Amino acid sequence: MRRHPRHVYLALGSNLGDREAHLRAAVRGLREGGVAVDAVSSLYETPPWGVLDQPPFRNAAVGGLSSLCPSAILDLAKRLEAEAGRNFGAERWTARPLDIDIALIEGERVDEPDLTVPHTLLTERSFVLVPLAEVAGEVRHPLAGMRIRTLRDLRPASERRAVRRVAGPEWVDG
Repeated sequence: MRRHPRHVYLALGSNLGDREAHLRAAVRGLREGGVAVDAVSSLYETPPWGVLDQPPFRNAAVGGLSSLCPSAILDLAKRLEAEAGRNFGAERWTARPLDIDIALIEGERVDEPDLTVPHTLLTERSFVLVPLAEVAGEVRHPLAGMRIRTLRDLRPASERRAVRRVAGPEWVDG
């Protein structure tokens, strides 16, 4: 189902294979699938979260306009993850070639068994908040009531420092 276009913000991560190629393919796939990506963050190297015995991640965030409903955005994200070779049967938070999370959708709150928007753990993850602040810094988290930039700044400094910038937004054109 299509709706009026509104801003959507997605968090991207990869820690298997050619990480940057997976992330570039994800941005291309989002554009082709109905998200008019108009903002791409810098690229960051980040330590794993959840399960620590795995390779480091490359993370980024994107923002853009879309008329897709939340479930259609989720379907698009899952299709792109599958195309990258993600094993959906693997243990949660383990290594994967591509992970796409819906961080925020303008004017939307979703609480369904397979989708929660804003993302449930958004406020606890510097590896999402640091890049997201580049593309949505002034956007208010609808539940926390604070700007994304403020939520980023409230995370522990040591955790934010572990999110290391490795390339500017031009990485996507690489």
